[in-house]
Amino acid sequence: MKAAVTIARIVVGVLFIFSGLVKANDPLGLSYKMQEFFDLWGMSQFNSSTLLMSVLMNAFEIIAGFALLLGWRIKLFSWLLLLLIIFFTFLTGYAFLSGQFKNCGCFGDCLPITPKTSFLKDLILLALISFLFWQRNKIKPLFSNRTNTIAMLGITILSFGMQWYTLTYLPFTDCLPFKKGNNIGEKMKIPVGAVPDSFAIVFVYEKGGKEFEFSALDLPANLDTYKFVSRKDKLIRKGNAEPPIKGFALSGVTDIDSTQIVLDNPYALLLFCEDFSVPVSTWEKNFAALYAEAKTKNIPAYLVTTQPAKAVEQIKGTSFAGMQVFKCDYTAIRTAARTNPAILLLQKGTIINKESNKRMGNVLDAVKKLPAQQAIVPAPQEPLPSDTTINN
Repeated sequence: MKAAVTIARIVVGVLFIFSGLVKANDPLGLSYKMQEFFDLWGMSQFNSSTLLMSVLMNAFEIIAGFALLLGWRIKLFSWLLLLLIIFFTFLTGYAFLSGQFKNCGCFGDCLPITPKTSFLKDLILLALISFLFWQRNKIKPLFSNRTNTIAMLGITILSFGMQWYTLTYLPFTDCLPFKKGNNIGEKMKIPVGAVPDSFAIVFVYEKGGKEFEFSALDLPANLDTYKFVSRKDKLIRKGNAEPPIKGFALSGVTDIDSTQIVLDNPYALLLFCEDFSVPVSTWEKNFAALYAEAKTKNIPAYLVTTQPAKAVEQIKGTSFAGMQVFKCDYTAIRTAARTNPAILLLQKGTIINKESNKRMGNVLDAVKKLPAQQAIVPAPQEPLPSDTTINN
């Protein structure tokens, strides 16, 4: 029994630590996934709190995993782990049975797994944690109480500190399609070999107050006794024919698509600002220096936002007031930029540099090394009306 407890303890502890660390690399990713759940449940009033929930949950997974391995305050953490895995099993079970989610976000975007796999994983964890809860008196501290407490203090600081870092300076590992080295245009295409959705034609008939569905091969011999209702296409197999980047379209108020014009530039700067909750004054100086250097090299800079009219108002009076502003779907912006704002340097549509607003100096250094470009005709830009927010 002691060996079984040890094995279960290691498996559960390592899985919780791994899960917490993967998601702590990108707390915003879990935050957005939580918003999907809340929106589906009609509880969008909680969306403003999802980032805090995400940070706390990620930290708790890391802390609880180490507490189990170290045997620190095991009575408390055996209860907390049991309650947490019951909650997780409910969520992943709902995600699987409802069919509303392709990925529950359990291991973040770096390791996407299907809701079914995640649900089965949580069922196994529920069994293991229930076993550990039953045998919790057999779990002894690995070190002295003082050593364990000091270690847990350091782990707690680390679990919150790394999330502060990723929220400030971008994730340590970028697992999203807008990562450095990727070509945006290529990622907007459906992958070679992808399987499209499969549909079958279904005929709906009514008889005796009940509706029946038949395929073309299954029509009954006495069809004349049925009343035709409708014909529809029914999904019989879900494919995977979706591009990694969806909804990335840059346009002005007349919806003229300028995406390809931007991506065809030899070099270009994209400043992503989902909104202006972070005041322009906090990053104006750094971006002004970058914008001025890019201008001397004839490298165009574009501001991409969900609030184009507000963007024009916010940058009025700055040295970059004349830069082109494009509206874009908010989901695409969130995928491209995990900080608000974030800056991307493109070479023919390929991302060669990507930084948060705190490290625009790195992009400035990169631009300084680039040769001067020939002057190009700017992408179309129309006057903007009153404040507009683009939501999907």
